[in-house]
Amino acid sequence: MTSQPTQTKAGDGPERPGGHGTPPESGLQAGLKNRHLSMIAIGGVIGAGLFVGSSSGIATAGPGILLSYALVGTLVVLVMRMLGEMSAANPTSGSFSAHADRALGPWAGFSIGWLYWFFWVVVLAVEATAGAAILEGWIPAVPQWGWALIVMVVLTATNLVSVGSYGEFEFWFAGIKVVAIAAFIVVGGLAVFGALPGVDSDQAGLANLTDHGGFLPNGAGAILTGILLVVFSFMGSEIATLAAGESEDPQRAVTKATNSIIWRIGVFYLGSIFVVICLLPWDSKNITEDGSYVAALDSLGIAHAGQIMNFIVLTSVLSCLNSGLYTASRMAFSLGQRGDAPKAFARTTSRGVPRTAIIASVVFGFVAVFFNYKFPDSVFLFLVNSSGAVALFVWLVICFSQLRMRKIIQAEAPEKLVVRMWLYPYLTWASAALIVFVLGYMLTDTEHNGRTTVLLSLLVAGVVVAVAVVRQRMAGRGAGDAPETADRDEVRVG
Repeated sequence: MTSQPTQTKAGDGPERPGGHGTPPESGLQAGLKNRHLSMIAIGGVIGAGLFVGSSSGIATAGPGILLSYALVGTLVVLVMRMLGEMSAANPTSGSFSAHADRALGPWAGFSIGWLYWFFWVVVLAVEATAGAAILEGWIPAVPQWGWALIVMVVLTATNLVSVGSYGEFEFWFAGIKVVAIAAFIVVGGLAVFGALPGVDSDQAGLANLTDHGGFLPNGAGAILTGILLVVFSFMGSEIATLAAGESEDPQRAVTKATNSIIWRIGVFYLGSIFVVICLLPWDSKNITEDGSYVAALDSLGIAHAGQIMNFIVLTSVLSCLNSGLYTASRMAFSLGQRGDAPKAFARTTSRGVPRTAIIASVVFGFVAVFFNYKFPDSVFLFLVNSSGAVALFVWLVICFSQLRMRKIIQAEAPEKLVVRMWLYPYLTWASAALIVFVLGYMLTDTEHNGRTTVLLSLLVAGVVVAVAVVRQRMAGRGAGDAPETADRDEVRVG
């Protein structure tokens, strides 16, 4: 394996005052194969939230939830296109954080990088607990906290071995999710059109889209509420751009992941939800009691539907844990390279593994798991709510970064624009406006905790931004204003 030179490019450390570039011999290595990247990109958009959280969205918006998924899916496609444009020009483990650092300033890269890290280490605790609950149901002799510990330790060990071991685990985890969703769509689709042998479901049919109160039984406003319920299940699509920095051909990997995002969302989200809604009425009690996918399988008379879905959800949880630990550690690594985190975070082993960054991330994850069991309704609830809107903050920063980075890339290395945002800058501004609208609408939502999530997330974001600004000013005083300005203006692409 050879060291990945993209890890020490502009924006990753050497130019920034206080930044410390990682020498090539101790940097991240190209340990991810093309098949790993392909499956990481596909699996990245299929989170456990799709299986678990879709039932509340269907119950709230009825068949109109399809419009909620379509709107959020369109937004994700546009944001990924922007991110793909920047990452194809400069693949890096810091992804949007490194791009924000270069486009908007060190304060932006610092802030969004740490907020994203915080989001994923909290997700580690949430997913570890969810997976432990399933495993305890199968083997009750081991307590739930014990399963959470086992799961975290195993996946930590996997990430510590090499990036290739992470990629291999994720390849199979994501593969199971993809096969399960594909099989569900095929089997369910055949049942909807009455072409599934041996199954006679009197509830299935396209009529379910309109027969039970119409396509929008709870009014058009329910579409917006549905957006709030489904938007966070899309988080993870950007992981492929972080992982691309450790692949053999980063530019090709980013381009492929960006170009395939449309069909991935169309098939796995819209396709599977469409099948669920057509298999049984949206107002069926089974959807809320058993979960949308379990209820849909049960309606076809498939034996052990609940256990089958538990296995798929467990796989999704383990996949999310695996990717969450990888993503958090690589963001910490990038922050360390740029001088925004302890220097130790930027050190790697001979296998190219940022061991300190991984251990620091998982330690916080263990602490969060402890809070979940000891203080679930206070400390842990605060952690979950205060990180809940980070996904939207990340997407907003990507929008503003792309507006600036397009001009930088065109000026410095226009040949690097192998992926271009459509209708620039109009669609970029439209995407940013939609994100701001969703955040504003969340402030009116008291029924689903939207207001609390936004306010607490803004509080944490405000603290992090304040720290970033203070650090930047102190660095400016220490290094002198002229060198800092010169360094930030000296932008190199590739």
